[in-house]
Amino acid sequence: MDKKKVAFYTLGCKLNFSETSTIARSFVEEGFERVDFSEVADMYVINTCSVTENADKRFKTIVKQAQKANEKAFVAAVGCYAQLKPEELAAVDGVDLVLGATEKFKITDYINDLSKNDFGEVHSCEIEDADFYVGSYAIGDRTRAFLKVQDGCDYKCTYCTIPLARGISRSDKLQNVLDNAAEIASKDIKEIVLTGVNIGDYGKGEFGNKKHEHTFLDLVKALDTVEGIHRLRISSIEPNLLKNETIDFVAQSNSFVPHFHIPLQSGSDEVLKLMRRRYLTNLYIDRVRKIKTVMPHACIGVDVIVGFPGETEEHFLETYHFLNDLDISYLHVFTYSERENTAAANMEGVVPKNVRAKRSKMLRGLSVKKRRAFYESQLGTKRTVLFESENKEGYIYGFTENYVKVKASWNPALVNTLHNVKLTEIDEDGIVRFSFT
Repeated sequence: MDKKKVAFYTLGCKLNFSETSTIARSFVEEGFERVDFSEVADMYVINTCSVTENADKRFKTIVKQAQKANEKAFVAAVGCYAQLKPEELAAVDGVDLVLGATEKFKITDYINDLSKNDFGEVHSCEIEDADFYVGSYAIGDRTRAFLKVQDGCDYKCTYCTIPLARGISRSDKLQNVLDNAAEIASKDIKEIVLTGVNIGDYGKGEFGNKKHEHTFLDLVKALDTVEGIHRLRISSIEPNLLKNETIDFVAQSNSFVPHFHIPLQSGSDEVLKLMRRRYLTNLYIDRVRKIKTVMPHACIGVDVIVGFPGETEEHFLETYHFLNDLDISYLHVFTYSERENTAAANMEGVVPKNVRAKRSKMLRGLSVKKRRAFYESQLGTKRTVLFESENKEGYIYGFTENYVKVKASWNPALVNTLHNVKLTEIDEDGIVRFSFT
């Protein structure tokens, strides 16, 4: 008998990718064959995101893609948007099943003969019920894995729906994280990226209670001892949860790399208060200075939101100059978009969309400038590069430990290998060339 085929599409963050991989493995265990989303499959699973307006809109396009490949295929939606607006997704033409936050990991229990439904069937919980933890990791290619260590968030940022979509902050048991890390290492994967909704809160809910049995620093120290991992990267951590002890440990650790991604969201204290963030700009400056003191070559990425309600031109320029003066390496710029059931959606001082777009463009330009300056500061230095697995128009790309992107002529022997190099020049595409040392 032919195996049933299943394909997956992931919208959103690294955390979603790690969870899609785990869900996919459960299908393989049930006897399914996993195929690419562009291929003909009996079932298509779309892991949704609610963070940006664009992700919401893309869902319908992806459903159409699935139907084009096989109009008789069973289509399921899971993830954050499925939890927040299950009925809306179920009403999309072609969708057969919508599963919320707790149900998505039990998806194989909800499918019978894969025959199409007249209407999308919904199984979503009250978000208060999303209080248990499911460990996940994703192996996207042979070089890097995303390892989920934490889920949910107890913060109440006024623009964010993630607590409504993912529930309370809770953590994987330390031993489970270490076991998953060892399993990843056994597959000859050289780099692990730690992921979660609020990973600095690691330890909360580890054993089903609010007490911290372990801290994020405990996690970092324990992972640093796992055999076979060449690189560990902290994906994104709140500035108020990034402690001096963690920075000091990373600076002298075996495996953790000098790369931090620290959400800022605004360089104006007034706007940070409106956002209900748990720090002000002085703390952020302090974190950046601390990192650069002990790791001068560290790469620091920053998340920033433009066009938040109440953000005046003065507030925006305050953010622009704050970031321009700060020793950071690149920006991820998000244009604010209204979200139902958030406090920000009802705030005064709505910024016109064309102004949001202009501010976003200015900060993206600043990001290009910052990245270029960071790359220039690294020329002449010796670094270690991990090469990726893709042949992109005759080139192979890789990243140094401090996240400098490099390229060389395609050579399959370089795939998933680490090499000591000297960074020599920046090409016309803003990517660094090197010589082997």
